[in-house]
Amino acid sequence: MSQGKTEKAWEILFERYKILENVQRHGFFEIKAKEIKEEREPRLMAKFDHFSNLPKIFKDNGLSILPLSRSNYIIGEFDAYEKVDYNEKVKPIQIDFPSNLTTIDPTNLYSESSALHCAHVTGMIDMVMGQQSFQTISGRMSSKEFDFTIRTRKGTDRLINIKNSQIEIDGGYESQNQFMLVEAKNETVDDFLVRQLYYPYRLWQNKTSKQVRPVFFTYSNDIFSFFIYEFTDPKRYNSLKLIEQKDFILTHERLELEDIVKVLQTVEMVPEPEIPFPQADSFTRVVDLLGLLVETDMSKDHITRNYDFDVRQTNYYTSAGMYLGLIEKYKGENGQVMFALTRTGRDIMRRGTKDKFLGLTKSILAHEPFKQVLVEYLQNDIPPEKERVVEIMKRCNLYNVNSESTYFRRASTVIGWTNWILDLPETY
Repeated sequence: MSQGKTEKAWEILFERYKILENVQRHGFFEIKAKEIKEEREPRLMAKFDHFSNLPKIFKDNGLSILPLSRSNYIIGEFDAYEKVDYNEKVKPIQIDFPSNLTTIDPTNLYSESSALHCAHVTGMIDMVMGQQSFQTISGRMSSKEFDFTIRTRKGTDRLINIKNSQIEIDGGYESQNQFMLVEAKNETVDDFLVRQLYYPYRLWQNKTSKQVRPVFFTYSNDIFSFFIYEFTDPKRYNSLKLIEQKDFILTHERLELEDIVKVLQTVEMVPEPEIPFPQADSFTRVVDLLGLLVETDMSKDHITRNYDFDVRQTNYYTSAGMYLGLIEKYKGENGQVMFALTRTGRDIMRRGTKDKFLGLTKSILAHEPFKQVLVEYLQNDIPPEKERVVEIMKRCNLYNVNSESTYFRRASTVIGWTNWILDLPETY
């Protein structure tokens, strides 16, 4: 199920229906599901949860696509995504996991639904709402009818009419005078599609007299993050305003700097593998990818299409996991490349918070360049300069890193991962 197939299919449709010309002339283009289906399944062709998932032809021309009904879509220069900025200053609140629960495993919350169930039973959602709540809805339903305006790239507003579009709600929670709608993702994201909150918001605003609160939720690196929004003007898609971010973490044994030093002193070194040296600056995203693979093996295209990774990032991050010995690849049934956790990867991801992050630290520090950089960092109390990191890397016999510019690019990863390790005692 290739990302390439979606790209190609859209190129054909843009040509066939002169979509660009129509958008330029009229400001939008409506396309029927059956017209999309001439090339490919509409559900694969029109679901882009993040800006990074959009086909190139959309990105290049500043376009996005929204459903109008079950059988119609609209393409235009719409401002459809909302950026997500994680506030580093927000300290996660520690929450105890109820010891009498046996059907939720707190070390295995890698699906969106299990993370949400855990957030509810531990009282996180009640804390976000400030009241006791009950989960009352989830799943697919019809949007009914409403209209709204959406901002275009030119800064003008366009009126759009929705009629029985299909919507999906990850969780709906009702309290005494509020109804909270949650869109959930099991990874750190750069942005999300506002429609996933806005369409359900409009539906339920007409169905309940209680205050409807749209919330975007991510579970990533053991942290539960709630972004609590409001639509300041219910009829305007782009009136989304962030009220606050609340983070939680399940109570666990603290991870101290001494723990990291101990790993550093006892880790057994591994020879540099014959795998490209990592170019994946955010280790948080490496951990997200490992978490996604706990649930199921995935193809490269599945990762790119369903998560906030573009094609290049998917290559970099799967390759980083393989370099660490935590991910392996194999040929699937129809010849496509599949990624799976190795036994070590699975073992680490099944541990409690402290042991998991120390296990990941160990898998990084087993590689000479990372170990050497961290040693210097701790000795001098300041991060080594990039030039110095490159010097260290050059002594480590890295696989297939030849040019000076490649060394400097890869040095960003060494610095990024070293900072990630040193940030652990702050966060966990």
